Amino acid sequence: MRPLFHPAIEDVTVEGILYALSDPVRVAIYADIAGQRCTMNCSSFLTVSEQAIPKSTLSQHFKILRENGLIRSERHGVEVRNTTRCQELEQRFPGLMRAILNAHTIQSRQAHSAKQTARPPAKRASRR
Repeated sequence: MRPLFHPAIEDVTVEGILYALSDPVRVAIYADIAGQRCTMNCSSFLTVSEQAIPKSTLSQHFKILRENGLIRSERHGVEVRNTTRCQELEQRFPGLMRAILNAHTIQSRQAHSAKQTARPPAKRASRR
């Protein structure tokens, strides 16, 4: 089995971070991992934002997050456990990740609110 590649923090770039988080699924995954403050298995993300994600696609998303320096992944048997590199990223780019995660939270809330208001009204029981 090939070792998982993790760039040195000095090799992490703003462009790489923005690229990795430009996909809605990846930013949702990263936000969940960052919010948990503990390791999370890849299989925890088979559903992201109410959307089923195939394992092969999920592996690709984790690879992009890992190779752009956002997460650290470790194999434990058949599981891969993921943690964020928030502290390292904060030292390299102070405030960047916090700003991105705050913006993601705002955007997610707005999208959720829009979905709530766009729902059709509940059907009423017909009177006979």
